[in-house]
Amino acid sequence: MVLDTEYQLSDQQIAAYQRDGHILLDDVLPAEYIPPYHDAIAQTVAERNKETRALKDRDTYGRAFLQTTNLWEYNEVVKEYVMAKRFARIAARLMGVERARLYHDQALFKEAGGGITPWHQDQHYWPLATNKTITMWMTLADIRADMGTLRFASGSHAEGYLGDIPISDESEAQLRDFVERQGFTLAQADAMSAGAATFHSGWTLHSAPPNFSERMRPAMTVIYYADGTRVSELDNRNRIVDRDHWLPGTEPGDLAASPLNPVLG
Repeated sequence: MVLDTEYQLSDQQIAAYQRDGHILLDDVLPAEYIPPYHDAIAQTVAERNKETRALKDRDTYGRAFLQTTNLWEYNEVVKEYVMAKRFARIAARLMGVERARLYHDQALFKEAGGGITPWHQDQHYWPLATNKTITMWMTLADIRADMGTLRFASGSHAEGYLGDIPISDESEAQLRDFVERQGFTLAQADAMSAGAATFHSGWTLHSAPPNFSERMRPAMTVIYYADGTRVSELDNRNRIVDRDHWLPGTEPGDLAASPLNPVLG
C-alpha cells in the first residue's frame, strides 16, 4: 500500500525545514491515490461538522474554515490515511527524532468566499512539553494561492512560544505586526497540486488569505510530536481543552501517550 511506502526526503530538505520551520513537498500522496481519501474525508466532514450559519453570521475564526477533528475515529478509510507510516516517517525525519506519535487530525475546509486564517502558532493550543512538533497540511485538490495556501514567516519557530494568543482578530493584528517588525521572510505557494503538503513546526507563525474562488479548498492535516514527550503545564484554557480531547487521562509531567496517540513512524 502506498501509505506504507517510503518518501524520498533529502538531507537538504531536512536542513531547509529545520532552518525555516516549514517546507513544501510534492507528491506526499501521489495524485492518483487521492480520490478515495478525498471522498472519505469530505463525507466525514459532511457528517460530523455541525456549522450551519451563513459565513456573514460567523466570527473571524468561524469564517476561516470548517474545522472537523479526529475524523479517523469515524471512518475506516480516513483511519488508513491518518495512520499512514509514509506521512509519519516524513514528520519524524523533519523533526529529527526516531519516532513520531499522532496528536490528532483535523480537516480544514475553507469554503468559497471564506475569510482569512489569522496569524497564529499552532502550539499555543497543545499541552506538549517539547519543540519537536509538526503539522502536515495536505491539499486534497489542485489549489491556487487565492484559495488559501498557507503563508509562513520563515525562521519564526526559533522564537518559541509567543504567549496566550489564540486565533482571532487580535492574533492577526498582534502577530502580523510582530512578523513585520522582526523582518521575517514570508513564504507562500502560488499553487499546490492534490497530494502536495506543507509541514510546519508547532511554533512557526503562519496564516492564510481568504478563498476568493468559487470552490472549496479541501485541506487535511495530521499533527505529530516526538515519542517520549511529556504533558506540559496546562497554562491556558485551550491547552486544558486539548488535553481533555487528545490526551485523555494524563496530567502535567505524564508521558504524552493515550490510546488516541499511537506511535506511527
